[in-house]
Amino acid sequence: MNDRLKGVIENIGTEYKSKILRGSRHYVEVSIGQRAADLGYPELDDPYRKTFAVVPLREPEPGMKVRIDGRTFVDYAEYESGIAVPGYLARKAGKEYSTFVPQDSMICNYS
Repeated sequence: MNDRLKGVIENIGTEYKSKILRGSRHYVEVSIGQRAADLGYPELDDPYRKTFAVVPLREPEPGMKVRIDGRTFVDYAEYESGIAVPGYLARKAGKEYSTFVPQDSMICNYS
């Protein structure tokens, strides 16, 4: 399962590569479970459907925006790609990461 979780995380990082800016206040959320199902890993869909990767954006996306307290992201892990996931997921995936340091307030972008 570690390899599949790693694959899902890497897939999200690759898809958003041109839009990512580490340390940005604006971000989008990507469902780990939904992405796993899209990649053909249905066994990861249900347990991770409500687990989200945080993708910091170079520019805000059009649409609704919601301000979120940065303390929401305590124990999040940041990958080299710039995306962040909850710490428990990062530990389970076994992929090398560093501590995610969010802004004091973050802005979730909904398209």
